[in-house]
Amino acid sequence: MKLFVKAVLCGFFLTCLLSMTGFCSVCENLQNDVFRLHILANSDTIQDQQLKLKVRDGLLDYTVQLFQNCRTRDEAVSAAKNNTDKLRDYAQELVRRNGYDYPVDAYVTSMSFDTRIYENFTMPAGTYETLRIVIGQGNGHNWWCVLYPALCIPAAQDNSLGTVLDSNEADVITNTDKYEVKFKFVEILQNICSFFQQ
Repeated sequence: MKLFVKAVLCGFFLTCLLSMTGFCSVCENLQNDVFRLHILANSDTIQDQQLKLKVRDGLLDYTVQLFQNCRTRDEAVSAAKNNTDKLRDYAQELVRRNGYDYPVDAYVTSMSFDTRIYENFTMPAGTYETLRIVIGQGNGHNWWCVLYPALCIPAAQDNSLGTVLDSNEADVITNTDKYEVKFKFVEILQNICSFFQQ
C-alpha cells in the first residue's frame, strides 16, 4: 500500500511538473525580454523613502528618452550601460536638489527577484538584467519596476506590451489571478536553483 501511495504521489508530482513546462518557458522568455529598475533608499526613515520616490520619478522621466529608440531588451541594456554615468549624475542631482548629500551609485547587473505583483501586472520570479540605483548607504526599502518595456509608466503599458512581448508573455504578466499558483511554483523552483548555485 505504501508503495502504491508513493507511486501515485510521484505521478502527481511529475504531472504537475510537466504541466508547468510551457509556463516556465514563458517566464524564462520574459527574463530575456525585460529590463528592470531597482532603487535602494539610504534608509527607512520617512524622508529617505520620500527621496527614493522623487529619484524614481525623475529617473522614469529621464529614461523615456534614453530607451525610446530601443527595440529589444539588449538594446535597452546597452543604452543603460553606455549612459550609466549620466544616469548616476542625474540621480545625484535629484538627491542634491532635494537637500541631501548622499552619494549615488548606478550600475547594470543581473539580479534575482521574487514574484512581484504591481498594480496592473505581475512579474514572475527569476534573474533579470537590472539598472540598480543605490542612494547613500542603500539600507532602506527598495522600489523596483520594469524599465523596458516601459511598464513603470502607466500611459506606456498598452503600447509597450504589444510591441515587445509576445501574446503568451503579455497574458502571463497581465492575468495574475489565472497564474497565481504557477507564479508560486516558479518562485520555489528559482529558490531551489539559487540554493544549489551557491
